[in-house]
Amino acid sequence: MIKENVKQILEKLPKDVFLVAAAKTRTIEEILEAIDAGVKIIGENYIQEAINVFEAIGEKVKWHFIGKLQKNKIKKAVKIFDMIETVDSVKLAREIDKRCNEINKIMAVLIEINSGREPQKSGVLPEDAEKLIEEVSDFPNIRVMGLMTMGPFAGNPEDARPYFKETKKIFDKIREIDLPNVEMRYLSMGMTNSYQIAIEEGANIIRIGTKIFGLRDYK
Repeated sequence: MIKENVKQILEKLPKDVFLVAAAKTRTIEEILEAIDAGVKIIGENYIQEAINVFEAIGEKVKWHFIGKLQKNKIKKAVKIFDMIETVDSVKLAREIDKRCNEINKIMAVLIEINSGREPQKSGVLPEDAEKLIEEVSDFPNIRVMGLMTMGPFAGNPEDARPYFKETKKIFDKIREIDLPNVEMRYLSMGMTNSYQIAIEEGANIIRIGTKIFGLRDYK
């Protein structure tokens, strides 16, 4: 089932759109099946879970961190991940920079935008994004490569469109400024329910879990 799901998604994806398989709580066997079907990027939400999976699978794929990153887990995170998609503060960026400097690594990051302005969610508010990116661009061991947003969860995918539009506007504005150490190459938006709308609004990274792996077993 996983192989068929991946193939169906990849067949319909534009060539310039990257698929991240959101692998939270999935088994190593499930993830390997997705990789065998053509998945090249694995997205993980939890550091310890990512470490276990990484030890089994290694560098045959790229690894993106797509969850809320705690400061005390950053030292472990920078050793595994090729990109951290959820940077939303100078404090977080400073620690990533520090830990990457220790291992002589430059980390690609996306700035997470709280496009729905939801107080319970992570992400910088849209109006504060430019200032944050300017500050983060000063860190030598970080490269800002674009933006990421979740948007409020909604049953109707169309309801997500305004939030994707707003994030794309920020993306375009920052790209025009041409800041040092900032390369606005990636716009990560859209999940199983909304990725097609996200692509229409400019996303070139989509994060899909359920449509690849099926519903999670919470037992």
